[in-house]
Amino acid sequence: MIKIKQFILLLSVVMVAACQSSTEQKQASTEEPTEALAGVPSYRIGDQVPHDLVCMVNNAYMGKKQFEVPFEGKTYYGCCNMCVERIPVDKDARIAVDPFSSKVVDKSEAFIVLVSAQGHVAYFENEQNYKQFLTAQ
Repeated sequence: MIKIKQFILLLSVVMVAACQSSTEQKQASTEEPTEALAGVPSYRIGDQVPHDLVCMVNNAYMGKKQFEVPFEGKTYYGCCNMCVERIPVDKDARIAVDPFSSKVVDKSEAFIVLVSAQGHVAYFENEQNYKQFLTAQ
């Protein structure tokens, strides 16, 4: 189990690095996300974070507005062209498992929480599940 967690963490780091290192990325829309949002509060581990500040492919809080990816009437977010292209074709980029209930949740509808100083996030069905998760720890 620990090796699986280490692999997932390593994969996430590689994907984030790949998204951020490309110097010739195509823009997903005509309007670029802002570098940093004025007035956006800083978030601490355990805080809920807004959907539009999370790359849902990398499961990472990015600290700035991400590209919107409309799909089947819902809005997902990606940090780069690769992520934007992946969301509509990869169901795993649109879903996550609630750590408390173990139910599959749609990332566009989830209660998203910052879980590490490196920006990793977790997706919960709702705030109540998150609070129950905390009490069970």
